[in-house]
Amino acid sequence: MIAIVDYDMGNLRSVAKAFGKVGAEAAVTRDPRVIADASHVVLPGVGAFRDCMKNLEDYGLVEPILKSIGSGKPFLGICLGLQLLFEESTEFGLHRGLGVIKGRVVRFAPGLAFGDKEMKVPHMGWNGVNIRKGSRLLKDTADGTYFYFVHSYYAVPDDYDAVLTTTEYGVEFTSSIEKDNVMACQFHPEKSQKAGLKVLKNFSALG
Repeated sequence: MIAIVDYDMGNLRSVAKAFGKVGAEAAVTRDPRVIADASHVVLPGVGAFRDCMKNLEDYGLVEPILKSIGSGKPFLGICLGLQLLFEESTEFGLHRGLGVIKGRVVRFAPGLAFGDKEMKVPHMGWNGVNIRKGSRLLKDTADGTYFYFVHSYYAVPDDYDAVLTTTEYGVEFTSSIEKDNVMACQFHPEKSQKAGLKVLKNFSALG
């Protein structure tokens, strides 16, 4: 069973519904016992980094998340759920994250451009990913596959070996990571049609 962590931030039902489409059993929960017993854990997220971390702390979910990661079970962060895995974010000040992955989260700089085209912030819509290494999460996914993004901030890992894909948006940014049992994507697989469902199916099939 896949536990989708509920901390009042994110499109939880959409994520659960997407897992259902690929035949995976998923439950939206904030019960530490359910999270501990789950075979897989998913941390989605939409909103401000500071507010998400506060909710995780207020609901007592930080320890269950870190224990799940430490147990070696497959763990997937989605959008802000990727950013929360890092040590800190510069969104609305400097705020501490979960510290699972070394690095920080920064905002797209103003005035980004690709050729003579100005890149608007937030980065919203479909964009391709450049696959940097072999991956269980992106099994049978072609280099250059398009996924759906909505974000103004992006993660900058200290450990480049953790980078799974990068994406171009005026700057080359990390669009997904994979390190041991920890996987996360800045894009929304639940909004990315067939390509996204394939990612969720791959994740649910991990032992």
